[in-house]
Amino acid sequence: MNAYHSLIDELEDVIAGNDIGHRARMLRRLTDLFVVTSDKLSDEQMDLFDEVMNRLVDEIDIAARAAFGDVLATIPDAPQKIVHRLALDDAIGVAGPILSRSACVSERTLVESAATKSQAHLFAISLRRTLSEPVTDVLVGRGNREVVLSTAGNPGAAFSELGYSTLVERSARNDELAARTWLRPEIPRQHLLKLFAEASDSVKRELTRKDPSKAALIADTIAQASSRLQARTRGDSARYAAAYALVRSLHDAGELNESRLAAFAQNKQFDEVIIALSHIGDLPINLVERAFIHERPEQVIVVAKANEISWETTKALLMLQNSTHGSARKCDRLFETFMRLKTETAKKAVGFYRLREKAAMQRSEGVG
Repeated sequence: MNAYHSLIDELEDVIAGNDIGHRARMLRRLTDLFVVTSDKLSDEQMDLFDEVMNRLVDEIDIAARAAFGDVLATIPDAPQKIVHRLALDDAIGVAGPILSRSACVSERTLVESAATKSQAHLFAISLRRTLSEPVTDVLVGRGNREVVLSTAGNPGAAFSELGYSTLVERSARNDELAARTWLRPEIPRQHLLKLFAEASDSVKRELTRKDPSKAALIADTIAQASSRLQARTRGDSARYAAAYALVRSLHDAGELNESRLAAFAQNKQFDEVIIALSHIGDLPINLVERAFIHERPEQVIVVAKANEISWETTKALLMLQNSTHGSARKCDRLFETFMRLKTETAKKAVGFYRLREKAAMQRSEGVG
């Protein structure tokens, strides 16, 4: 540690002087010393390195800061304050290495940078080995085309319900993004179905080319055999199988009721809601699922009213259906529709839905 004490003795003279080049050289020496001694430093010494690095960075030029940041990004236990500061530097040459590679930058810092800095900063963040849901929420919401494509193609990125909903919405205007979103293996089934429901035929053909293993599913969509597509995607979903087993057990035990349905909706359990509504209303699952995926609030209201489901539960269903786009306000505007609709009228409409679904299934299966 003699080198440590010798270097620290020089710092006051360097910081007090006006020689920017001398400051940059001192910062390089300090960084080199930190690299070889970091595993031996006490908390107090670590804090001192952090403080001194911050003071030296004050007066060096962008090129020197960038070189410093490039080195710091490779240090697994770099001081937190200086990492935070460099990550929020307006110059992408300085912030980029920290944002894209540093293991020490916090989630809070990444979110702050993504929310306030340039698109180049967002792109650097999108290149990280792993990305948490709060970070990807900002990247796909605020990022430009390049940022969103990079984020969607990052295998280490995790997405929230909001994140997936935003990806699917933006995919409607971006064929390459639709392909990258489709190729994510963990995409929830409801977002997968919505992606295809809203894609153009040219996009569906491109997705077939991108992933031949899913070509049969996409071919069903192109042929507009949506019932078969839905059934096959359900069959491939372990999440759906678990949801079906739960709801079926509640139904068989006589415990499937409105309160259970409301709880599923409030917890954003899409599969449980679809299966529960199908059982409660004695409706084909395909019919209920399409009403949610295609965002048909009136159809959801009809099904709820026909089964004498309260407005509060119906509102929870509508908010699940449209969970990210000001749904609470939209639901309030639908209250008048709900109150005006008579139960008997809703029951007749549901009877019509059943007949139409049966006819569609017969056409899909080639039955005259």
